Amino acid sequence: MGMVYVFFRILYIIKTKLGWKKIVFPTNIEQKKYISFEVWKKNLPPFFFHGKEINGLEKKPTEELQNIFENIKKGTYLFFSKSKIDIGLDYDWITNPISKYKYDINKHWSEIKDLSNEAGDIKYVWEKSRFTFLNDIIRYDYHHSDDQSKFVFNQIEDFIDKNPINKGPNYVCSQEISLRILNWTFALYYYKDSEIFSEELFHKIMHSVYCQIHHVYKNINFSRISVRNNHAITETLSVYISGKIFPFFPDVKSWSKKAKKWFENEINYQIYDDGTHLQYSTNYHRVVIQLLTIAIKFSKIYNDPLDKKIYDKAKKSIEFLTDMMDIKTGYLPNVGANDGSLFFNFSSCDYRDYRPQINDLHTLIYNNTIFNSTESLYWHGIKQSKKVKLKQSKTKKFPDGGFFILNDNDQSKTVVKCTNYTNRPSQADNNHLDIWLNGKNYFRDNGSFLYNTQKKYINFFNGTVGHNTCTIENENQMLKGPRFIWFYWVKISSGEIIEYQDRFEINTYFIGFKNLGKNIEHHRKTVKFKNKLSWEIIDYFKNAENFSKQIFWHTNTNLSNQINLEVYDLNLKKINSTTLHGMYSPYYGYFKRSSCVKFESKNGFKTMINIT
Repeated sequence: MGMVYVFFRILYIIKTKLGWKKIVFPTNIEQKKYISFEVWKKNLPPFFFHGKEINGLEKKPTEELQNIFENIKKGTYLFFSKSKIDIGLDYDWITNPISKYKYDINKHWSEIKDLSNEAGDIKYVWEKSRFTFLNDIIRYDYHHSDDQSKFVFNQIEDFIDKNPINKGPNYVCSQEISLRILNWTFALYYYKDSEIFSEELFHKIMHSVYCQIHHVYKNINFSRISVRNNHAITETLSVYISGKIFPFFPDVKSWSKKAKKWFENEINYQIYDDGTHLQYSTNYHRVVIQLLTIAIKFSKIYNDPLDKKIYDKAKKSIEFLTDMMDIKTGYLPNVGANDGSLFFNFSSCDYRDYRPQINDLHTLIYNNTIFNSTESLYWHGIKQSKKVKLKQSKTKKFPDGGFFILNDNDQSKTVVKCTNYTNRPSQADNNHLDIWLNGKNYFRDNGSFLYNTQKKYINFFNGTVGHNTCTIENENQMLKGPRFIWFYWVKISSGEIIEYQDRFEINTYFIGFKNLGKNIEHHRKTVKFKNKLSWEIIDYFKNAENFSKQIFWHTNTNLSNQINLEVYDLNLKKINSTTLHGMYSPYYGYFKRSSCVKFESKNGFKTMINIT
């Protein structure tokens, strides 16, 4: 991670032990009035929309929206875009609905442990406190011509009352605070003329918003130096646009000016030159393009252009994500960490469908759409334009992120992931293979399930065994450490795509398994025969002669009868399979049983795949 990281973490721990956080992040802050309610409404800074008029968006009431809203009113929320959980009407905002652990709201946030076996995954507490559910209510109100402003403001006020500033679990993560501010802002603008929205409530909310922005700004170096991933982008963006939306707050304009530079630096650093993202995760890359959409739109609204490099990185991101995408479904391979994040979902598309978010950014930058009209365009204030045909590369190599993509004429997609890590890895998944056909994911990545769960689940979903690749002596490609840490990062890898008259070849290799004491090379040749649903995968190794090798194949259980899979060793001796209990997690916090077979040999593998 580098010496800057090391010194910062040491100093941060020392300052925390000495009580620095309790001084910088006080809990007893006197409420102040920054601007009158009437002056605020009359001089409302520009936003994506102004009140309940969303230009050009046709009202289309649906049973789905109706059901989502009715569930929310009954206390049942959709966690991580998948799991319906009844948390009740009097939820206290600090109890994990799965483990039933209740955090101490009287503790300063710096004293709260974000990872513990007793508490379970803290993301279950953070999920409602992000207030993404407000987007569903706003959409319901618009399409069904209803007014649920009383419920919305009651929820915001209830959070403020039950979560004193800088106390409890909901102030532990600055990204969560940033998301809360942004989602509250959508509600403030949409319901600004509500009879429920009083002068007293306005000042109460503004006081909370200011204190939360202050928290994010004062702790922002933690994400910029210690974390440096999508958290840093979210936090710097929230402080940047706060100077536009809340210009009447003390010091916020100077904070905003700094945050803009920090945001630009993070985008330029985190998105590689080939358009891939440093977290090696399709889910987290979508988080980034959502934040880019907001930033670029705000820069246009306020005539405050971002650095030219930001627009280039945005274009490169679109190119990568569209090449990775299955056009029929809008789904992408489930590679890398997937925590269920979809911050500003203003559409009815499934969580795994990336088309609305990609379309928003594409339309904003190129002034044309690549998919049919999606509702989120209107909510982000992006004008509709002509539709252009989506172009996908036949073969494309993304060397910085380590992705190799083949889109054949038979509607199949072949993706191999093999990289050397310049930033922290989350999963040991080098030489993983994904195969798609006509909108169906035949050979797939199993996802993440949960970040804080039993060791057996973490080892499976994050480890090499949970991917379509090889282990040696049943060991991971890298050595698993505590929490999100991996040791012995893969530092050397390479790959290429070659087209022949009758086939394509994706040739990749990396040096890993250093915990076994040698610089072991894993080479994979992935052959896709042209216009045939046939693949040949050859895995061979160097410096691993005395070790046993294993290969794992994870397939879609519903499609097993269409897959013919045969595996041989490198002497062309057929190997019998061992059936394992596979697990597949397309959404965070959820998994189902899946097909998984394991093969073992002393030299390597030749795998023949045919799809009927």
